Amino acid sequence: MRLLPETDTERDRPSDSSSASPRLERVREGAVGGFVATLVMTAYRLPISRSLPPTARFWATYVGGGDEDDYPVQALVLHLLYGTIGGAAFGAMGALLDVTPSDDPDTEARREEVGLLAGVGYALALSMFGERVVLRRLLGMDPDPDESLVFHVGHVVYGLTLGTWVGSRSSDGE
Repeated sequence: MRLLPETDTERDRPSDSSSASPRLERVREGAVGGFVATLVMTAYRLPISRSLPPTARFWATYVGGGDEDDYPVQALVLHLLYGTIGGAAFGAMGALLDVTPSDDPDTEARREEVGLLAGVGYALALSMFGERVVLRRLLGMDPDPDESLVFHVGHVVYGLTLGTWVGSRSSDGE
């Protein structure tokens, strides 16, 4: 029950998320895609590396103190947060292209391919930054070649998932 009369600004305000601006929608889809991609990357990484993501070391070093193995929940939550923010940034970069959906299947397929490739390129850039700046400088880690490989491949998995997610959503106009 509405007790006060509706104002002009309330009438003009979008009533649901489907009427959000296309750019904001791309950022939102990027954030959701980043969350999903981080879940997939973590599912790939955990059984292979048999260790928590580097966010455990970050938490132990800068927040909690002690051993990084003491912070599994914080490490995973922080990892998901980073991945979600990274996905939102990817969506924001895609929103700058301001691509409108097309009824042409070839155009849509091409857009999904570009999303996939852009996602992998973006993830590799994140991975290189992550290894050189975050792992080595910020956390003082020196990953073995096999640890480095798993780190980079994990980010490729992130990029494949993120790029596919965002590319498929922007293609059909969702």
